[in-house]
Amino acid sequence: MKPAANPFHPDLQRAARLIPNVTATRPLLAVMRFLMRLQPKPRVPEDVAVEDVRVPGPAGAPLVRVRTYRPRTVQGATPALLWIHGGGYIMGRPEQDDLLCVDFARELGILVASVDYRLAPEHPFPAPLEDCYAALRWLSSQAGALGVLPERIAIGGASAGGGLTAALAQLAHDREEVRPVFQLLVYPMLDDRTTTRTDIDGTSHRAWNQGSNVFGWRAYLGREPGGAEVPAHAVPARREDLSGLPPAWLGVGTCDLFHDEDIAYARRLEAAGVPCDAVVVPGAFHGFDVITRGAGVARDFRGLYTAALRRALFPAPGVVEHVKAG
Repeated sequence: MKPAANPFHPDLQRAARLIPNVTATRPLLAVMRFLMRLQPKPRVPEDVAVEDVRVPGPAGAPLVRVRTYRPRTVQGATPALLWIHGGGYIMGRPEQDDLLCVDFARELGILVASVDYRLAPEHPFPAPLEDCYAALRWLSSQAGALGVLPERIAIGGASAGGGLTAALAQLAHDREEVRPVFQLLVYPMLDDRTTTRTDIDGTSHRAWNQGSNVFGWRAYLGREPGGAEVPAHAVPARREDLSGLPPAWLGVGTCDLFHDEDIAYARRLEAAGVPCDAVVVPGAFHGFDVITRGAGVARDFRGLYTAALRRALFPAPGVVEHVKAG
C-alpha cells in the first residue's frame, strides 16, 4: 500500500511537520496573549515613520489605537490602506504585522493604518467591528490632515482581520459615510457555519483547526456558532445581498480550514457583480505567508496581493473603476 501523498506545498512541508496541532481554549488564550506581548517588536527601518495615535472610538467606547506607517520619502497626498490584524477575533495586535505594513508603505508609497481593535470574548461583536469602523471613519474624515486621498482608501486584513474587512465593507456600504475603494481578503474567517461541518478532514490543517474555530466564533458571537440567525454584519458570509460592495482580492490555500467558505464567498461576490480576483495556493496552510515568511511560495503570495493593492490604489489612466452605487 502506497503512503498517502504529502498534501503540502514543497516550500512548506518542513514547517508543516513542526507546527503543533493546538486547539484554542480559555486558559491557552491567556498564555498565548502573554507570549505575544513578550515578543520583541521588529526593527522599523529609518525610511518609514511609525506612529501610534488614539482616535475617537464608537459612541460610549474608549479611544481606538491606530498604528500608522508612512514612507518618509513620499511627498504629497497618497492613497491609504486600513489594515486589520488576524488572531481568530480573540488575540493579536498591530505590532504583529509591523513587517508587512512597513512593506506595504514602502513598496506602494502609501499611508498604512493598522487598527488595534478590542478582542473577544471580553469584547464580543459588535465591539471589534465598530472599532474598525471608527478607524476607517477617522482615516476618511482626517484625510486632509493625514495627507491621504479620501477617494483612494482600501481596507484589508488576514484571517479574522480578513473577516472583519469583509464585514467592514458591508457596514460601510450600509452606513454610506465612507466608501472604501477596495477590499483585500487574505484567507479570511468569514462563516461561522463552518464550525458545524462534520465532513472536513482536518489532518492537513495547521495554525487554526476546527476546535479553535468553534472557540473563536463562540467568543466573537457570544453564543454558539452556526445557529439559525446571527446579527447583521456579524458574519460576512451570512449576508444575502453582496451587490454594491467594493472590488475584492481573496487568497487562500488548499490546506486552509477556510478554503471552502472563502471560495464560496468569492464566487458569490462575482455573481453579485462585484469583481473578485480569487487566488488559491496549492498545499498552503493557514497563515503560511507569516509562519514561513521567507519561503518562495510565501513571497509570491505577498507579491500577488501587493500587486492587487497597487492596481486598486493606482489605477491606470482611463480605466473604469468597478465601484458600484447601491
